[in-house]
Amino acid sequence: MKIFVNDKPLDLVATKDFLPKKSFECVYDNPVELPASADFHDDVLIKNPSKDIIVQLLYLLRTRKLKNLDSVTLVTDEKSMLKKFIKSRFVIIKAAGGVVTKEDKVLFIFRLGKWDLPKGKFEKKETPEGCAVREVEEECNVKVKLNKPICITWHTYTQNRKSILKKTYWYNMKCTNDTKMKPQVEEGIMDIKWLKHQEAKTALINSYPSMRYLYKQFLKSNPEIYQTL
Repeated sequence: MKIFVNDKPLDLVATKDFLPKKSFECVYDNPVELPASADFHDDVLIKNPSKDIIVQLLYLLRTRKLKNLDSVTLVTDEKSMLKKFIKSRFVIIKAAGGVVTKEDKVLFIFRLGKWDLPKGKFEKKETPEGCAVREVEEECNVKVKLNKPICITWHTYTQNRKSILKKTYWYNMKCTNDTKMKPQVEEGIMDIKWLKHQEAKTALINSYPSMRYLYKQFLKSNPEIYQTL
């Protein structure tokens, strides 16, 4: 489980599945207290965190800038329990969206000063697939065909003093008609563009870390595209 807390990736990994592909500059094993925020830098590994440590960590990530921090990884024998505990600290909102392709291009939207991918919240009794198609078609005024799922992203934000954890289901989609394509301005979307994959990588510099993670998963799920880059 990877959660983007204040745009910082927090990974929760079971001990049996922990096969590190990177080195960690800060390592804490079964800590009683977390260090000062100034001590957190680069990639942080915390082994066997307690619930109290989880609470401290979430507060630290949500309330500090932590400019020198790249990521936090939690390794535990109790992944299921801690995953449930972390989710209990937030109000959960579900959403869905799509990475829409047309030939060698991907559909991006520009909202709140950043490049993004179309998505939106569930309506009552809506399925992830139904929500994804509806939101993409509403936000971009295009017609799409739903294909295989890509991944689920999690990210946090604050709304009306409530801590929100948004769970977003993402799908591969093919555009079937874009003749009337236009941004849904009432949703804050100021522009829509078809971007080639190299252009998309540049646009993602001015985006969110969760979107860069999503795009990497999209490329991995489409090896015919990945191999051409």
